[in-house]
Amino acid sequence: MADTLAIVLPRVRPRLGRDEWLMGGSLLVLALYLTVTLLIPLVVMLSKSLEDRHGVFVGLSNFVRYFGNPSLTAAIGNSLWVSALATLIVVTLAFGYAYALTRSCIPFKGFFRLLAMVPLLAPSLLSAIALIYLFGNQGALKSWLFGASIYGPIGIVMGSVFWTFPHALIILITALSTADARLYEASESLGASAWRTFTTVTLPGARYGLISATFVTFTLVITDFGVPKVVGGQFNMLATDIYKQVVGQQNFQMGAVVSLILLLPALLAFFVERWAQSKQTSALSSRAVPYQPKPHATRDLALLGLVSLVGILILGILGMAAFASLAKLWPYNLTLTLHHYDFSTADGGSWASYFNSIRMAFYTAVFGSVVVFAGAYLVEKSRVAKALRTATHMLALIPMAVPGMVLGLAYIFFFNAPGNPLQFLYGSMAILVLVSIAHFYTVSHLTALTALKQLDPEFESVSASLRTPFYRTLWRVTTPMCLPAILDIAIYFFINAMTTVSAVVFLYSPATTLASVAVLNMDDAGDTAAAAAMAMLIVVTAGGVRLLHAWLSHWLHQRTQAWRQR
Repeated sequence: MADTLAIVLPRVRPRLGRDEWLMGGSLLVLALYLTVTLLIPLVVMLSKSLEDRHGVFVGLSNFVRYFGNPSLTAAIGNSLWVSALATLIVVTLAFGYAYALTRSCIPFKGFFRLLAMVPLLAPSLLSAIALIYLFGNQGALKSWLFGASIYGPIGIVMGSVFWTFPHALIILITALSTADARLYEASESLGASAWRTFTTVTLPGARYGLISATFVTFTLVITDFGVPKVVGGQFNMLATDIYKQVVGQQNFQMGAVVSLILLLPALLAFFVERWAQSKQTSALSSRAVPYQPKPHATRDLALLGLVSLVGILILGILGMAAFASLAKLWPYNLTLTLHHYDFSTADGGSWASYFNSIRMAFYTAVFGSVVVFAGAYLVEKSRVAKALRTATHMLALIPMAVPGMVLGLAYIFFFNAPGNPLQFLYGSMAILVLVSIAHFYTVSHLTALTALKQLDPEFESVSASLRTPFYRTLWRVTTPMCLPAILDIAIYFFINAMTTVSAVVFLYSPATTLASVAVLNMDDAGDTAAAAAMAMLIVVTAGGVRLLHAWLSHWLHQRTQAWRQR
């Protein structure tokens, strides 16, 4: 009898309970949401690249025509070498800066770390505008370029270095913070020189962080639209080529072709960066001893000089943009005035654009945080439909490899297609929120997953044994314990929604113009001072919200995270 039961019982599948049905249904809804907002638009864009302007299938003719035009294909080479040069400069400076913060005893580490994060609060356009005032035709430091023009690769590289620097720095600080002190003790006991220790211990230990920072920076530079649009001049880049094809020539099919070409290096960089991250994680040992740097006068003085120089350059760019927004008439009348903040007299922007950005960023932060955290919870904690969970997780990783301009153009093709029941969203605030959530989904999703993985799975097991619905456990236990991560996700969405240009530049309407787009339009109209003023408003707003987030995080940590101190 027992043998018979042993044979029969494994074949009997337990009936799914209410929680399993609810979680499975919610997971399916999330998968459909990601499919509609990510996968289908990209597939539609791919199909459009194979059609002519009348919607007739022409195969690879558009690609043949593109590669047959030397002036267009030059943008590929330009994008590659400029991005490579900017990446080399950024990673070198960021590594030295991160080394100073983690492996030296320089003073004011907190200040220098905070200062290095300032570019995250600004749209990439700000650095380009500041460079015009510094090195443009009437720039204060024009002679420093020895006759060269800021409008071209020089300006693109300089502007890109400014706004991508903190992205590389964050990765390299993490890589250098995981050093094992035992390796350095062994090196010292063997009599190795400081340089040999650096080349045989420090660099190999941080190699995956360096690879990750390199490809992240390269992707950010090659897909950026703001800097080359403002200071690129006649120097073609892939991102600006998409804009010219779509906005300038209304050639959406060729814009799709360029978008797919731009997608290739971004995809390659994404997969290499993910591989590097996995290797970095597996390199950590549970027996590692945290490295504590010892004072060394010569090294510390040199590294203090490096971080001070980088800090001065960051403050110089930001300060120049601020001064440009206040100078009455550059360079003839440098009297300070708030006249340029009166956007009612500016071409291409208004106060309505600024308030639209705040609304859009707020909606993105609220709805994005809810969708991302709920989705990560379903992927991590549910135990049904493993294939669906895996597919949903893969869909959540797609945005990391998709440039903002590519996603924005894909939204045009999908949401503005005749017969699409979602066409009513096109030109509304809702589509700007949707594209912003989709564009910044991956980092937020991985942040939520990391927070959820830190929680003991026994919480769900105990709740199930007590017949407590999963949503009550989610609301009463999981959410309060993950509040710091949820707040981090919210501020990430808010700041990026305030500063992004590429993801929304194709999707706004006259009623939903955003502050970052207004900066672009005002610069196009020649009202550069007003553009600088709007860019500074974005910085101040993002900085203020970031301070509010820090205070709120501290307040909530004291009231909801006491368990972490036990």
